Amino acid sequence: MAQHHGAPDDGKTHMFDKPQNVARVRYALYALCGISILAEVFVHRHVDHPWEALPLFYCLYGFAACVILVLIAKEMRKVLMRDEEYYDE
Repeated sequence: MAQHHGAPDDGKTHMFDKPQNVARVRYALYALCGISILAEVFVHRHVDHPWEALPLFYCLYGFAACVILVLIAKEMRKVLMRDEEYYDE
């Protein structure tokens, strides 16, 4: 088992060490996404703004918010990043 970030190798196998468990979680997430998209058709939403009534609005809004967070984090990394030996000095 590979060690990450200096973590001791305790000899235990963890849930996500097995690729089939990773695949199961991925397929479960795909199923939940599909269910939420299907629910858009059958669930009546009480909207406050007209754009909330657009099909898949919340899916697209959530995706755009995540992309924006990642882009902001990449820029923040440039400002906040320290050298590897920063704490050793």
